[in-house]
Amino acid sequence: MNARLKKAAPLILVVILAIILFAVRQYKGQQDVKPATGTNKEAKKNESGSIDRDRGFDRRISYLEYSYHAKCRMRCRKISEQEVEQLMQQGKINYNKSDIQNSRCPRYAVEGVTTDDQELRIVFAQCNDKTTVVTVIDLDTEWTCNCPGDDKKYDNKN
Repeated sequence: MNARLKKAAPLILVVILAIILFAVRQYKGQQDVKPATGTNKEAKKNESGSIDRDRGFDRRISYLEYSYHAKCRMRCRKISEQEVEQLMQQGKINYNKSDIQNSRCPRYAVEGVTTDDQELRIVFAQCNDKTTVVTVIDLDTEWTCNCPGDDKKYDNKN
């Protein structure tokens, strides 16, 4: 019996250490969770008092700005700011078309249907101080636009 115990001792030690590690992680995870106070509409602030918008897509329109390219595309495709705001708040994020690992500002591609039945994809670049509408894409209709920054390199491709 003594020989069996000596053989099993390393395995028992590893199991005990794994249980301790699991318990410490669980305890530490519970300490990091702070009780929610206020409403979801309040700005989340970090320790220094500045606004922290690094936890997913912030759908508040108070931070919204439009790039020149987006404004041009919106005029060309007959899309209003109200429709952009509606999709920002109610649209679904297409993570396959998003670039949330962008080092400057994460980019979220939000898709949905407007009240006048346009199926849109809107790309938002979310920085800490603002959310910029990068471009607006009509997924159903091919519009002819001549906006600054339009890429001509695909014109001759099939």
